[in-house]
Amino acid sequence: MKIGKETIPRTAICTSNQETIVVRGLDLCRDLIGKLTFTEYFYLLLTGERARPETLAVLDAALVAITEHGLVPSVQAARMTYAASPEALQGAVAAGLLGCGSVILGAAEQAGHLFERIKTRQESQSESLDEAALAVIGEYRAARQPIPGYGHPLHKERDPRVASLFEVSKQAGAGQQYIEIAEAVERVIPGVMKKDLRLNVSAAIPAVLLGAGYPLRALRGIPILARSAGLIAHLFEEMNQPIGFALSYQASREVEYVGNTPSGFKPDA
Repeated sequence: MKIGKETIPRTAICTSNQETIVVRGLDLCRDLIGKLTFTEYFYLLLTGERARPETLAVLDAALVAITEHGLVPSVQAARMTYAASPEALQGAVAAGLLGCGSVILGAAEQAGHLFERIKTRQESQSESLDEAALAVIGEYRAARQPIPGYGHPLHKERDPRVASLFEVSKQAGAGQQYIEIAEAVERVIPGVMKKDLRLNVSAAIPAVLLGAGYPLRALRGIPILARSAGLIAHLFEEMNQPIGFALSYQASREVEYVGNTPSGFKPDA
């Protein structure tokens, strides 16, 4: 049974013959290898277009900003997977990426949709930016939805990466509209949510990337791409300085069993 409209698979990304590999209409060996950085190549693959200088600047900055996060759950999952299966580096990387969702790695995409929603409302309702932000944040509160990209367990003031990303965007000459939307959200949150939640990096990333023309629907790819590099670094360290089983031991040592036990059962001291 056919599902979907297409009956013939089509792609505009790559083709080849015996002599030439074509990527987005260009000769891979003649036009791309040694000519483009990896970030330039990624953007070309994604969109079929060469990145403008301002787009490349903020894309590079965003990737650098979120590649490394320390021993967060995704990294621990990867390192423990590698400890159990050292022959499968790819499996360990995959283990670290599988939890990409609304809490970890997915907030940048959600924040981008929030900003787009505010932008659409402002334009359609002829409201001020703060009025549109106030209305949309009010809708989030009414629906009991968290505000993606605001608040941080460690950085109670603005996440320090926010200022760096905003400065790169400004210096590169990228569009500032989404940064203005992000800051409007920060201004109205206290009055709606009754708490002061400041911008974190997951809001800064869509603010700078959307302003530079990066596609909204591909936002989640940025933390996935960045985290892949970070995971490979952690796994290389795991090869040389293994802590995967130590992480597992630390977790099991802290577990408190609260279920029933059979008659006569005595836990180990």
